[in-house]
Amino acid sequence: MSIEWKETPGGRLTVAGQGLEYACWGPAPDTAPTLVMLHEGLGSIAQWRDLPAKLAAATGFGVLAYARAGYGASDPVSLPQPLDYQTREATDVLGPLLDAAGIEQAVLLGHSDGATIAAIYAGSVSDMRVRGLVLIAPHFFTEPEGLAAIRAAGEAYRDGDLRARLAKYHENVDVAFNGWHDVWTDPAYESWNVADSIDHWRIPVLAIQGRDDPYGTLAQIEEIERRIYSPLETLILEGCGHAPHLECAEQTEAAIVEFCLRLDRLEREEVRIA
Repeated sequence: MSIEWKETPGGRLTVAGQGLEYACWGPAPDTAPTLVMLHEGLGSIAQWRDLPAKLAAATGFGVLAYARAGYGASDPVSLPQPLDYQTREATDVLGPLLDAAGIEQAVLLGHSDGATIAAIYAGSVSDMRVRGLVLIAPHFFTEPEGLAAIRAAGEAYRDGDLRARLAKYHENVDVAFNGWHDVWTDPAYESWNVADSIDHWRIPVLAIQGRDDPYGTLAQIEEIERRIYSPLETLILEGCGHAPHLECAEQTEAAIVEFCLRLDRLEREEVRIA
C-alpha cells in the first residue's frame, strides 16, 4: 500500500503527476471494504463534515476521501479546465488512486460531479474491485434549470459572499470555482451527455436525489431507471435540495449504511457458496 492509512487529515499522495490531499477513517483496505468518497464540483474533504467518520463507524468499512486537483489542499490545475474534465478524472486519476491506496473492494460514493465521475468510471473501466455505487445528486446531461443555478452561483461568487465561504476550504479558491463554473457555462457544454455510461454498469447502485435540487431535476434519476441493467435502489427526498447528506442527513446516512451492509452480506454469501 502506497499511502499511510490513519485517521488523521492532511495526507498527501501523488497520482497521475498531481499531488492530492486525502484522509481516511476506519479499517485499512486489507481488512475491510472501502468507501471511496468523491466530492462535488465545489467540494473538498472538509465539506463532507462528519459523514466519513459516521459511515466508517456504522458500516465497519474503511473510508477514503480525497480532493481532486484544483480543490482543497491538492495541487492547482491550469485553467480553463477541459470540457470533459469529469471523464478525464474517471479514466486517468481514479483507477491509479485506488491502486495507490491499496484498495481491494470498493464502493464509490460520489456527490454531484463526484457522482458523475464515479458513474463514468463504473461504466467505462473494467475494475472488479468496485462492487457498488452510491450516487448523490448525479448528473448525466445538462438541464436549463441546472445551468441557471450555476450562472446564479457565478453572480454570488462575484458579488456576494460565496467566494469568502469557499475560501475556507480551498487553497486556490479561484481555481476551484472558475474551473467548475466556466466549463458549465461554456455554450459548447450545453450538449454534454454521459448517460451512455449507465448502459455498462454491472454492479448494484443506490441513487439519492432531493426533489428540490436546483442543479438537477428528477430526470437524472429517471435516466438511470430507463437504462440500467443492474440492481437499483432510489431515495427521493422531499423538501431537499442539492446536498441530501447535509440537508436530510439522517435519511441519507441510513440509506447508505443499509446499502453497504447488504452489499457486504451478499459478498460474504457468495464467498461461502464458492
